[in-house]
Amino acid sequence: MGPDLAWPLDAPDVVVLPSGRRVRGRGVRRGAPPTGLEPHVSYQCTWQRPAPQPWPVRWVRWPDFGLPLVPADSRAALHEAWERAATERVEVCCGGGNGRTGTALALMAVLDGVPPAEAVAWVREHYRRTAVETPWQRWWVGR
Repeated sequence: MGPDLAWPLDAPDVVVLPSGRRVRGRGVRRGAPPTGLEPHVSYQCTWQRPAPQPWPVRWVRWPDFGLPLVPADSRAALHEAWERAATERVEVCCGGGNGRTGTALALMAVLDGVPPAEAVAWVREHYRRTAVETPWQRWWVGR
């Protein structure tokens, strides 16, 4: 990954996965990212269709405090996000940037080699202590 394509290490909410891939988590209710810190692609884990953005957005239909409506589609989207993070600025986001975003980041950490039983603790250490909010989100990461 070229240095111009990676998220800066000091950018807010950037998580460095064990492989070195960098992914940003974000809460869309906090507004647009700062100029110069726009993603190449965004995976939006929200209940409602995302607003148009100047970058591509893949919508993962996912209710607040719940699990994705179509698990196979969400797994495919997160696998795609993980693959793209090797060469692009990828962000995953939800309304507040905690539960669904944290769950998505934990699942990406599993794809990157973190054991499923350790992924929630890993994302809470490397992203936010409040990541992965519900028992069923923790359950889903663990399976």
